Amino acid sequence: MITEFVLFDVPAEMTREKLMEGIRTVTEKWRRHPDLVRKTFLFDREANQAGACYLWKTKAAAIAAHDQAWRDNLMRLYGSVPTIRYFDTPAIVDNALGEVIET
Repeated sequence: MITEFVLFDVPAEMTREKLMEGIRTVTEKWRRHPDLVRKTFLFDREANQAGACYLWKTKAAAIAAHDQAWRDNLMRLYGSVPTIRYFDTPAIVDNALGEVIET
């Protein structure tokens, strides 16, 4: 599995509530994505940044999900170009499931 870390700047006036409005418009899309295992939304009010950590079945799936159309939409919504990093994910400690998952 691959962990994808995405971080982008948001306008200084962005509030958590406003960000949540945007999150709510995309959650169902991400729930239906067959190659996405988990997505954690992130927001740092003090740094004016938002993003997400994604757990994907493959790096190819991550790259395909964040194509140019996705990047263009991010620019339209937040005026920002994302920073994206990919990490091999050899193991996950999942306390909610009570499991250690070796990938």
